[in-house]
Amino acid sequence: MLKDVIISMQTVQNCDDAENRSTLDFTTEGHYTYDDNVGCVTYEESEVTGLPGTRTSVFIMPDQVVVDRDGSLTSRMVFKEGEQTSFLYSTPFGHATMGVDTRKINHCFNDLGGSAEIEYVVNVEHAVFTKNRFTIQVKQDGGTTCQI
Repeated sequence: MLKDVIISMQTVQNCDDAENRSTLDFTTEGHYTYDDNVGCVTYEESEVTGLPGTRTSVFIMPDQVVVDRDGSLTSRMVFKEGEQTSFLYSTPFGHATMGVDTRKINHCFNDLGGSAEIEYVVNVEHAVFTKNRFTIQVKQDGGTTCQI
């Protein structure tokens, strides 16, 4: 069943270097479904995230998290703890193949929503580009969910 939810996210880049650290906090409305231990969060990006015209879907599964973006930017990032994956990052300005080395995933989701935290490194041509921590919390308006 599709539910309207409030989605709160935070992305911190360059976690090990306080001088070059950047943080983006973002709260938006979106939709959530939960079926057979898989949660799916969908929302529209905006000027705040720098990706207007892009729809993002986050799939939370027991052993991995997948972030699909479609629109002005297209990508599919697969986060699997202890594994490195690659993805194609497509923008109107060109394409790049990037890698994701997932260091840690914690998540707790159920039919009411939940939260997740992912620590990962993005690399371009095998060179570290950024170290990142991404957190997301999904809940129905006024509701409570499981927490990590």
